[in-house]
Amino acid sequence: MKKIWYNAQLSLPEINALNKNTMGEVLDIAFTEIGNNYLTATMPVNQNTRQPYGLLHGGASAALAETMGSVASALIINPEKQICVGIEINANHLKGVKEGFVTGKCSPLHIGTTTHVWDIRITNEKQQLICISRLTVALLKKHQFK
Repeated sequence: MKKIWYNAQLSLPEINALNKNTMGEVLDIAFTEIGNNYLTATMPVNQNTRQPYGLLHGGASAALAETMGSVASALIINPEKQICVGIEINANHLKGVKEGFVTGKCSPLHIGTTTHVWDIRITNEKQQLICISRLTVALLKKHQFK
């Protein structure tokens, strides 16, 4: 399968550096694998990601999904000419998680010239599906934001 990434020589340290000073850093999201057309990342279930009942907060799952899809889009575009911003996200929370780590896998459903649509599937440590999310990202001309 052909690689979809703008820079074919991407490394995990370079991808993880994109989390610096962002919500991804606060939530301790770590990219763990880059395939030809997917990314995986983990996030701990802890005091930063739980809701009052002790379960993984749905917003934290959505933040993991949006971080993954936004980073994936950023890795496809030419950063000299474009930026990408999330414009719609949905998340179906299927199973609760109280501790450990969750892992997301982000794959493209659509890679167009003005939008990308990502499928993000989040599982627990037993590989049980806990959240399915879809993120739509708009691609904008960089000069609009100078």
